[in-house]
Amino acid sequence: MSTAYPDSRVEHEGATFWLEKDADGTKELVIEGAEADVLETFEGSADAGAFRAPVTPDNAKAVRAALPWLTPQLFGLEMTAGTGDRLGLCTPGHVLAFKEVGTINPVFAQQSTREMGRCGRTPRNVIDDATWGAFQAGWTGPVGADADHQKIEESLTACAEAGFVFFTVDPGDEMDMAAHDDDEATLRSKAESLDLSAVDTSVEDLVKRYAGTTVELESGPLVLDEAEVVRAAVKAGPALTRGMELITHVKGLDVPHEFEFAIDETDKPTTYVEHVVLVMELQRLGVELVSFAPRWVGQFEKGVEYIGPLDKLKENFDKHAEIARALGPYKLSLHSGSDKFSIYPLFAEATAGASHMKTAGTSWVEALRVIARHDPNLLLEMLQLSLESLEENRHSYHLSCDVTKIPSNPKREDADELVTALDSRQVLHVGYGATLEKYGDEIKDVLRAHEDELYEVMRTHFIRHLEPYVR
Repeated sequence: MSTAYPDSRVEHEGATFWLEKDADGTKELVIEGAEADVLETFEGSADAGAFRAPVTPDNAKAVRAALPWLTPQLFGLEMTAGTGDRLGLCTPGHVLAFKEVGTINPVFAQQSTREMGRCGRTPRNVIDDATWGAFQAGWTGPVGADADHQKIEESLTACAEAGFVFFTVDPGDEMDMAAHDDDEATLRSKAESLDLSAVDTSVEDLVKRYAGTTVELESGPLVLDEAEVVRAAVKAGPALTRGMELITHVKGLDVPHEFEFAIDETDKPTTYVEHVVLVMELQRLGVELVSFAPRWVGQFEKGVEYIGPLDKLKENFDKHAEIARALGPYKLSLHSGSDKFSIYPLFAEATAGASHMKTAGTSWVEALRVIARHDPNLLLEMLQLSLESLEENRHSYHLSCDVTKIPSNPKREDADELVTALDSRQVLHVGYGATLEKYGDEIKDVLRAHEDELYEVMRTHFIRHLEPYVR
């Protein structure tokens, strides 16, 4: 006996579409009243007057064509938020939050190639899971798709072929972070040897172009002096070169696209002069940015609140937002935005709607609450494996967890608290690759068996993330 998801029922061009779940948990698309040319795009068969199609990649592509609002689109400067889902099961809960909050455009399909690899997923998996989840929960508004933290041409091609349209170009690995603090002699020596010919410039050109320039901001003029321009050129110049290679590659793929330029995963904050020089150089090279992701002051660690003085962060938000309005406008992007509840009002006020917020791991770690409640032994096994593999898991993530503060022999009744406590939460947060590889089927079985509870966990958690932007 099949059970329909009532929210999925939608009529379009004379046909009715909905999703059903069989007793064994298998999901199936049902279509009534569609023309033959529409049904021909689906794999399935007629049954008692209805056409039934399994939930497959080919049918996900067909349903995107039949219900075009499910095809990822460009949002431009509209306010957006991404809900990266490492499991591919959480989108219906995300939909509930966006429906309740309103105003903010959802980017349900969002994942970096790094995370896809650890999760055993492909770009197409990410798009298709988001499609079925949005359809199931009755989302009929536009959706986005963010190929997050893209560093190589091959993954950009794969994401474009899958249907991603928002490309977060991340050349941060090329940043010369030592230049942030280098003495003047070292900086000058680096400047003399830095080759920026690939972007048709040089450090000398940048000095001539920007030294002495004044950017009129709402809080007062920002004057770019020569020493700051040289430092910005040395620190960020290689990232500009690599970023342009990635951007040029996407432009050559002949797909719908918009760009975010991200340098947030670095050890030092992005200075205001770096922001100006990078964006103005991108503009000189013909790039129209939709979003820019600087490295903010303070610490944006995984799964926990912002670490640092809020007054300094507010000043940082305000000044970068002023620059974005003066040079653009373009949006500012808040990466590692999960669970930073104290800062959302500050970011919302500074950006005045010209913002993009990214979340990723919070859906994964909050889903573990359902595991903790219904299979605490599995949660404890996942924690143990996450601890054993922590040194490998933590690469590329900012963490301050202290494993000595995690109970050495936790009990079943401790499972839910382990998802909340900072130290164990961060360990579980970054342990997704190892735990999905070993326990993936068991994890997903529990979550599917309690999917309504999973969706409610997502709904309540994401409302807390989204509401500050619309107050």
